[in-house]
Amino acid sequence: MDTDDLEPRRPVLKPLDLDRASVQELKDYIGMLETEIARVRAKILAKEAYLSGAAGLFRTQ
Repeated sequence: MDTDDLEPRRPVLKPLDLDRASVQELKDYIGMLETEIARVRAKILAKEAYLSGAAGLFRTQ
């Protein structure tokens, strides 16, 4: 058995059908995506800060 089988599967985001969306729906979609990008970037910064702090504990002088 592969250890990946034990991990829960991440949902795959289904992209919006751009051909069927109105201009306002497309603008709303961009806003939603920008909000999600900002959320992900904030999480990346938090994780990098955590890793940097942890690495600092183990550095030798």
